[in-house]
Amino acid sequence: MPATKSQLLNNLNTNFGRLKPVGIREFDYKASAIPGIIKLTLGEPDFNVPEVMKKAAIDSIENNDSHYAPGSGSIQLRKAIAKFMADRYGLDYDPTSEIAVTVGATEGIYASLSALVNPGDEILITTPTFPLYMAVTTILGGEPVEIDTSDDQFVLTPEKLRQAITEHPRAKAIILNYPSNPTGVTYTRGQIQQLAAAIDQTDLVVIADEIYSELVYSGQHTSIAEFIPGQTLVLNGASKSQAMTGYRVGFIAGPQELMKPVSAIHAMMVTAAADPMMAAAAKGFANEAGKQATLEMKTAYKQRRDTLVPALRKLGFEITNPNGAFYVFAKLPERFGTDDVKFATELAEQGKVAVIPGSYFGAGGSGYLRISYATSMTDIKEAIKRISQFVKEN
Repeated sequence: MPATKSQLLNNLNTNFGRLKPVGIREFDYKASAIPGIIKLTLGEPDFNVPEVMKKAAIDSIENNDSHYAPGSGSIQLRKAIAKFMADRYGLDYDPTSEIAVTVGATEGIYASLSALVNPGDEILITTPTFPLYMAVTTILGGEPVEIDTSDDQFVLTPEKLRQAITEHPRAKAIILNYPSNPTGVTYTRGQIQQLAAAIDQTDLVVIADEIYSELVYSGQHTSIAEFIPGQTLVLNGASKSQAMTGYRVGFIAGPQELMKPVSAIHAMMVTAAADPMMAAAAKGFANEAGKQATLEMKTAYKQRRDTLVPALRKLGFEITNPNGAFYVFAKLPERFGTDDVKFATELAEQGKVAVIPGSYFGAGGSGYLRISYATSMTDIKEAIKRISQFVKEN
């Protein structure tokens, strides 16, 4: 194949040059090549999809459910989502006009931001955070504004939010991800009410990525859409709660005025989600067996968290208690400094345990490690032994 003409590269979207390296997948890929490595890297549940959902997908295929679905998703799934949101979080959405089924929550992030961002618009993003939010904002010509929460136990305070709003009058939206990737921290009902009260005084749109909402270990998840529904787009899906990462089923729910452009952009990008995958997800959201499977997974994750966190603290890592998702965000022991990339690289090469450097997650992440416990208890216990040995030897 001939080399690409150099002038052709001038035709690329210039915003690509503004992207900060993400690094998560690259680091995981390199670590995966190390023989005998234990990976605590990606947010990939180690559970299988519940049987009732697999059967629904198989039935869909065997029934030749192979044609284009409506752009916003099958009405069966949208009704199941509406019921799920009402039963679990007290939110009332019209399945015909206020819910769109996306190809994973990732596509939901892109569709939501695409409907909002004009060149130069600012998007407030609490950090440390999932780096895709900043990358998509940048690609669309927007300006990510990082709000560092590391001094407040990774929780956005109303005071810091008001300061950001005052300092950035061009802000169009704020992205809130809770329970959080990478910290595992979530918000109490009172904290959400306070943030909602501050946002209610503005025209900001809230993109609330609540994909881990079913994985809260103490207390109940409260959606900010309960308090400011007219300003909130809720992102969620079946990837984490039902271990359906490969099925790629997410959704966006919000007021009709916002959902109309979001749904249109979603349909332009993917036409519609796949019929068998939607049939499976509908069972997960509507069937009691799907709910029970989520509870069983959550119980297992909590046991893993309660094994991992005390062990890391004994080794000198500082940890803000993760009350959701399946991540530990651990600050390096003081004697190792703040070079998290160096520590993670050497831990992988010498200690045979792979974790993700915290600096990949934006402001406030330097000197931390994101450690996923979405893996077996056997691997977690062995990883603890290896990390302990590595820390003692270095």
